[in-house]
Amino acid sequence: MRHEETEFVGGPLDGRVLEVIVGMTGQPPRSYTVPVPGDDGRPDVTYVYHRQPSPSRRTRWVFVYDPEGKRPPGPRWPWSKRS
Repeated sequence: MRHEETEFVGGPLDGRVLEVIVGMTGQPPRSYTVPVPGDDGRPDVTYVYHRQPSPSRRTRWVFVYDPEGKRPPGPRWPWSKRS
């Protein structure tokens, strides 16, 4: 499997560059979720990052933190159910 170094912006992973698995097209996934187990009875937390083109030449892509934790909308296929 191929990996690509990808920078994370915002949230708990701010400033880190991690290797993310890329698909057959050479692009990382559109969203990246980081599950964090809760300590001392606290509920589990999931951080959500969305892929965007990188503004710098350091990496091709960056993952930007989404504090609301919503997944990006996918393509609207004519045969899929509207929700």
